[in-house]
Amino acid sequence: MSSTTTAAVVRPGTRTFAWEQVRLDAPRGDEVLVRVVGAGLCHTDLAVRDGHVPLPLPAVLGHEGAGVVQAVGDRVTRLAPGDTVLLSFSSCGACAPCGRGRPAYCDTFLHRNASGSRADGTSPLQDARGERISGRFFGQSSFGTLALADERCAVPVEVADEDELARLAPLGCAVQTGAGAVLNVLRPGPGDTLAVFGTGAVGLSAVMAAALTGAVRIIAVDIRPARLALARELGATDTVDAGREDVAGRLAELTGGRGVRHAVESSGVPDVLRQAVEALAVGGTAAVLGLPPAGTRVPLDIGALLRGRTVRGVYEGDSDPAAFLPALVALHRAGRLPFDRLVRLYPPERINDAAADAASGEAVKPVLRFPAGF
Repeated sequence: MSSTTTAAVVRPGTRTFAWEQVRLDAPRGDEVLVRVVGAGLCHTDLAVRDGHVPLPLPAVLGHEGAGVVQAVGDRVTRLAPGDTVLLSFSSCGACAPCGRGRPAYCDTFLHRNASGSRADGTSPLQDARGERISGRFFGQSSFGTLALADERCAVPVEVADEDELARLAPLGCAVQTGAGAVLNVLRPGPGDTLAVFGTGAVGLSAVMAAALTGAVRIIAVDIRPARLALARELGATDTVDAGREDVAGRLAELTGGRGVRHAVESSGVPDVLRQAVEALAVGGTAAVLGLPPAGTRVPLDIGALLRGRTVRGVYEGDSDPAAFLPALVALHRAGRLPFDRLVRLYPPERINDAAADAASGEAVKPVLRFPAGF
């Protein structure tokens, strides 16, 4: 049977979230119905809300969900009602990248995660007037009390209570993106240097992950002194205030003129990406995580790239959530990945305040905490 739920709907031209009654289809064979207890708010949600990332509106967004399974489709084998789960991105599970354990590069990734519809082009959501609206954002659309998710989005995790589950929600995107770029892609070795450009939730997750490696210098670059101070507390050995210091000069000084072996660009600002690439040592790699508006271009010195430098785009930390998210939970519980320090909880009725705080930098990672009965 279909379900009625309350969800935050973005309508064209409003640039705001409004809570509305919507109806969810009954789960299909490969879908799970999840009662959402927490949902992280990410800059990608804001980019879609503001029209910087194309997605048909009206829509229900949200792609860092955490909750409790209520019902499952007849082909679901990994989950059962009552399971506590984290929700991440969707993938087909059948293409060559999925077969190689790299579902973030699934052949159908963009359609499954950024079209607002299922793989067959349908949306499981309709508004109070009976009109279909975009759902299945990143396979889940978790800005609501219920989410109808692709089974492959849902990763089971054992928790003490629903408060803990809600605080784990950012693992589904921001934390796995930053941590995965370091642990799965760059993999710093003993004595390596790494610079992280941008200290939002993704960048600070990269800093925390780098602190788990043999990197001898972990350099955080940002324009906000408070964020740089937090980066030091989370594992950065050095910081560069890009608003007051010469970034190139300071990085050269910290690396003895050689440049950094690894760079993570998480801000989505084109000039910052250029700085990150120019900061690389010979043979170094820059991982590009930030998402600017579609069509954004960056001029790079081709001669510098020819000296073995690599610019590597990274989706979702190049991770397989089914394996990577439980590993991140284990690191967190061991006190080695304290991403909970980034989290600020908001009641769902304050979603627009949370969005404003995320945009301004007042909050690193807002998480909507859905109480029973909302």
